[in-house]
Amino acid sequence: MPTQNAGAVAVGLKGVRGHRTTKNVVKERPSRMRKLNKHVKFVRDIAREVCGLAPYEKRTIELLRVGRDKRALKFLKRRLGTHLRAKGKRDEMSRTLTSQRKAQSHKKDVKE
Repeated sequence: MPTQNAGAVAVGLKGVRGHRTTKNVVKERPSRMRKLNKHVKFVRDIAREVCGLAPYEKRTIELLRVGRDKRALKFLKRRLGTHLRAKGKRDEMSRTLTSQRKAQSHKKDVKE
C-alpha cells in the first residue's frame, strides 16, 4: 500500500476521492506597485513641462473647472479603463488645476 502524507489533500471526483496530493509551494510574486524614484519623478516632470497636457487631460481640467467632478471621473474611466486609474488621474488633474490657479494669483500679486 502507498504511504499517505499527513498534510495531503484528497482530489478527484466529489463522491469518490481519488488520491491524496500535496500542494505546490509557490513563491510570492513581486508587487507591481513600486515606490517612485527621485530620478524618474524628475524626468516625468521635465517631460510634462515640455509636452504639456494631453487633450483628454485638458478636457478633464475644463470639467473640473466648472465643478463637474463626477462627469470628469466618468470621462476618465472611459479613457483610462479602470476606476482606480481614473480616480488617480482626477486627483492629479485637480492638483494641476490648483497649482495653475496659485500661479495665476501669484502673477497678479507680482503685477500689483
